[in-house]
Amino acid sequence: MMPIELLEKPQTLQTRSNAPAHDAHGRRINYLRISLTDRCNFRCFYCMPEWGMQFAPKPELLTNAELIRLVRIMAQTGFEKIRLTGGEPTLRRDLVGLVEAIANTPGISEVSMTTNALLLAPIAQQLADAGLKRVNISIDSLNPESFRKITRGGDLTRVWAGIEAAEQAGLTPLKLNCVVVRGVNDHEVLDLARLTIDKPWQMRFIEVMPLVGVAEVADNGVVPSNQLIAQIEAEFGLDFLGWYGADPARTYQIPGAQGKLGFISSISDPFCATCNRMRLTADGKLHLCLLRDNELDLRAALRGSGSDEELEALIRHAVWIKPWGHGLPDGVKPTVRGMSELGG
Repeated sequence: MMPIELLEKPQTLQTRSNAPAHDAHGRRINYLRISLTDRCNFRCFYCMPEWGMQFAPKPELLTNAELIRLVRIMAQTGFEKIRLTGGEPTLRRDLVGLVEAIANTPGISEVSMTTNALLLAPIAQQLADAGLKRVNISIDSLNPESFRKITRGGDLTRVWAGIEAAEQAGLTPLKLNCVVVRGVNDHEVLDLARLTIDKPWQMRFIEVMPLVGVAEVADNGVVPSNQLIAQIEAEFGLDFLGWYGADPARTYQIPGAQGKLGFISSISDPFCATCNRMRLTADGKLHLCLLRDNELDLRAALRGSGSDEELEALIRHAVWIKPWGHGLPDGVKPTVRGMSELGG
């Protein structure tokens, strides 16, 4: 891993409080994905190895107070949108209270969450009342047995209950995420796309990525988005709706459908030019790019004598040196953290 201190520092650095943070490439960085835990109650084969995971001890994880302090400081640098991830964020104790505190932070306009929805149904309304705006839910198969195999034990019935509860609670627009892997679930793409005909959901198809611990899955498993688009268009027809700001998904719609389709092409068509996000790991590292190893240890500053002003300067520096893009085209793959630590 290359620690951030070894990266070249800019000659000029924004330091004025409340000035929106931009990187050296002119991109405004205003979206923070916070991993609340590296633990998960699934073991999806494209995300985590089945055995041998080493999880961070609880004392190494950021406390609620530390997270809330960081969110407040990052809001001062221009971060506006927060997404809570994991691992599985619903495993975090006092999730509802944490959502409420983040949602009430001045400058934060939206709090959302990515979840597998296994534990969502009982707390969906509480989360909505606390200020959560919407959820993305992972669903890689509509077949209960296939779903169980992909997730290594997941219960599709409980996930559907979570989806229904999220919709009833108003955590919308609801987005469903499917990581497509050749020979595993690519034959279900049409059935998954069909969900959007009668439901106002966005079904998003994501290219599998070479992640730490499971990189071999992507070696022969990537199904390029254009191949899926052609398949769906041949069956239903498709209207291209375009790109929406910094959203990584190309958006389409089946003619007459209530919902939409999104395609996230991290491998075949990277969206680095419009990237507006950074990631905070559960143990307090500010990660600059999902598919690179560079990160900054904010936990050390939080638990040391660092003032809010010093933390803000560290964050602005990290934003400034955010890489232009990932290194996959040059054969550079992440080697330090898996997806369950980074939160996607």
